[in-house]
Amino acid sequence: MKQSLQLKMGHQLTMTPQLQQAIRLLQLSTLDLQAEIQEALESNPLLEINEVEESSSSSDESNKNNPEENKANNSSEADHQANEKSVNEGDASDGLSEGDWSNDIPTDLAVDTSWDDVYQANSFSNTGLARNDQEDYDLESRRGGTESLGDHLFWQLNLTPMSDRDLLIAEAIIDAVADSGMLEQSIEDIFEGLSTELEDLEEDEVIAVLHRVQQFDPPGVAARDLSDCLLIQLNALKQDTPEISKARELIVNYLPLLGSRDFKTLMRKLKIKEPELQAVIAIIQALNPRPGDSIDTSSTEYVVPDVFVKKEKQRWTVSLNPDIAPKIRINSDYASMVKRADSSADNTFIRDNLQEARWFLKSLQSRNETLLKVATCIVEKQQGFLDFGPEAMKPMVLHDVAEIVGMHESTISRVTTQKYMHTPQGIFELKYFFSSHVATEGGGECSSTAIRAIIKKLVAAENTRKPLSDSKMTALLEEQGIKVARRTIAKYRESLSIPPSNERKQLT
Repeated sequence: MKQSLQLKMGHQLTMTPQLQQAIRLLQLSTLDLQAEIQEALESNPLLEINEVEESSSSSDESNKNNPEENKANNSSEADHQANEKSVNEGDASDGLSEGDWSNDIPTDLAVDTSWDDVYQANSFSNTGLARNDQEDYDLESRRGGTESLGDHLFWQLNLTPMSDRDLLIAEAIIDAVADSGMLEQSIEDIFEGLSTELEDLEEDEVIAVLHRVQQFDPPGVAARDLSDCLLIQLNALKQDTPEISKARELIVNYLPLLGSRDFKTLMRKLKIKEPELQAVIAIIQALNPRPGDSIDTSSTEYVVPDVFVKKEKQRWTVSLNPDIAPKIRINSDYASMVKRADSSADNTFIRDNLQEARWFLKSLQSRNETLLKVATCIVEKQQGFLDFGPEAMKPMVLHDVAEIVGMHESTISRVTTQKYMHTPQGIFELKYFFSSHVATEGGGECSSTAIRAIIKKLVAAENTRKPLSDSKMTALLEEQGIKVARRTIAKYRESLSIPPSNERKQLT
């Protein structure tokens, strides 16, 4: 085999560090971007937050608009400087002279000395807050953490007088309670687990302690099944109405019939008429089948929109949210220290950080420009949604936007992920505006989002005694010129968490 030289020409995409950084910033959410900017500010000394220019420009603009107010501000500033001068000179009336506070600071402290041993904690003495305000402040500070259902039950257990033996049984029962409030283990399993630790343990002891735990808050907790959960809550209500006894009979014997909405059979079994059955069902519906959900352990998540959409002069305009990220710039003092011919370590360090700062700012600018382009394109294609709501949503895919803005579909996918748009219809993720299409009789297309909105509207307006079936909704959509199969209606209905027609049936 002979060795030979060959010359070939080709194109190859090289992922430079600048391009990798730009792509990474492009797919970050608002919170992740703020963390990335904060990390860059801490690691690169040439980057700084541009707060002085913003405050000075806003103050200059306000001073230009209000010359009389400017004079008043100048006089108040002069008074402020005079007050500062008196403080610095050590005015004895204020008690801020150096001799008053420097002598109180010890020159040396023992190793095991804490700050509170020397200085009394009195953070409210100088603020003029009343005692009631201090208590409110402490209360708000203690409300910062979240409490789980187990913590809530153990807290009540500590306040309940019990023997050590019953306390151990109660702890095992609480450990077996799921987040929904129901028991995950049977009484037999709990008994077998405790029999190795407690001598001469009987199953009746476990059941007796279980009844005490079931009296804890929230009502219905530690129930063995759904019927037990509802009965515990029902027993806590006033027993002076005849509907309570009928509700208890329904829960014990005919709960599956209620689940299947077989109201005729229920009226025959309970020997009551429709108005009485409505009152019984109303009592049962007021009970909570998942009592543990009342103990909310989730923290509130807030969505910060990346772009704002509003109508100005009969046109929809798009603007970036100026508050999603701090304004940063390159420190001019450090940048001026760079010397071209100097190859020292300090000069190299400053020059490298200057180059990284420029790349970072350029990547941020590219991210904002790309986000604004994509959002503007979405608004132009979805003006019907902005004017009339989800029923006017047009079908759109990533390829449609990619062709208009001249970018790859993967780039559009990165831009629209975890980015939110504030519109008059609400706050939506940019992904929300992309949906598949369904053909219409007129040869047009209808968005799947619009079909979901129509289904939701039909269900909201239906007769609860005779709910619309999937086949009936298919016929109603076909009357509007939208061709869609029944299984597609069922899929869209399930995505909206709408139960089937037999489960939506009600007496009223």
